[in-house]
Amino acid sequence: MADEVRTGGRGAGARRGVVGGSVEVRGGWAGLLGMVPVLLLIGGVVLDVFGPVPYAGLPLLSAGPLAACMVLTFRGAVLTAAAACVLAVCVDVLVNRPLTALVVNLLDVAVISAIALWLKWVVQRQGQRFAAVRAVAEVAQRAVLPPPPARVGAVSVATRYECAHAEALIGGDFYAVRNSPSGVRALIGDVRGKGLPAVSTMAVATSAFREAAEQAATLPELAEYMERALARFAADVGDQPDALEQFATAVLVEVSEAEGRVRLHHRGHPPPYLIRGGRVTLLEPSAPGLPLGLGMPEGVGVSGCDTFPFHQGDYLLLVTDGVTEARDRQGTFYEPRTRLADRDFRTASEVVNTLVADVTDWAGGRRHDDMAILALTTVR
Repeated sequence: MADEVRTGGRGAGARRGVVGGSVEVRGGWAGLLGMVPVLLLIGGVVLDVFGPVPYAGLPLLSAGPLAACMVLTFRGAVLTAAAACVLAVCVDVLVNRPLTALVVNLLDVAVISAIALWLKWVVQRQGQRFAAVRAVAEVAQRAVLPPPPARVGAVSVATRYECAHAEALIGGDFYAVRNSPSGVRALIGDVRGKGLPAVSTMAVATSAFREAAEQAATLPELAEYMERALARFAADVGDQPDALEQFATAVLVEVSEAEGRVRLHHRGHPPPYLIRGGRVTLLEPSAPGLPLGLGMPEGVGVSGCDTFPFHQGDYLLLVTDGVTEARDRQGTFYEPRTRLADRDFRTASEVVNTLVADVTDWAGGRRHDDMAILALTTVR
């Protein structure tokens, strides 16, 4: 997405990831972990030959293939399992054990190795399927919530989308930016609920915004167009559970560089913030409207627009409640007006990156709700 960065914490000594059902380690620890199966096999041989009791090394020989399935590729695990079986036979021959003991020991190592390899194969298949599903989800995300350009007209745009769950790529939060004869228009919102119904409602809302942003004369007219689109969607899926409860809060924005003004139309969403000269001001609505998609008659619950000065060097910051409802360990809500005050921002991207890092630090790395952020500033 425009100026969007998704980051994750990594240790300084190694980088780890799950690939094909095994733990892939890059960095200084890779060689050490790769030696664990070899050390187990060597230890098993030494204990079996020189140990105080017979068969003392058999557990280590059996553990070698198990460890290999955790830290090596499937081919490496197969080679380790074969080596463990060969070593088990060689040790029994070396210490002159009877044929029955040799067969039993070989079967012990072979059965454990086979089980470990089968489990690795199953996990590897699941990992491949998850990777395929994730790739499809990434395509769906860009289709449903395409990244806005870094610059629209005279406005610089920066965005970030962070899901509450690391496995998810998209939820019910949304944003969009579009140029129009009246100025650059933007949208941020949040659909009630989670899962596919929320994503479907979000797709309808953003599609309606993009379609009507250039034609609607005013922001309230644009919001009414989105309202009608959501009403049609609700009628189409009215027989599905919770269909009537899928509504969305939103703030519609119109930036006019020529006038040096920004107009806001609120539909039940948290107000945006104006960052100017180190001060952060909450742009509260004079008469907030109702959320979109409630099925109200046309004109009911609709507010007008609030207009504020917006000049070069000002930043308009729009967020969803994943930001404002983030809590620290004492349960205190995050407050952008105090946390972002007295900071010198040079770009919209810097505003977004600073906010994400600060919210993450405030919440101790925990996130209980999706978080969408949109920052706008005028450029020459």
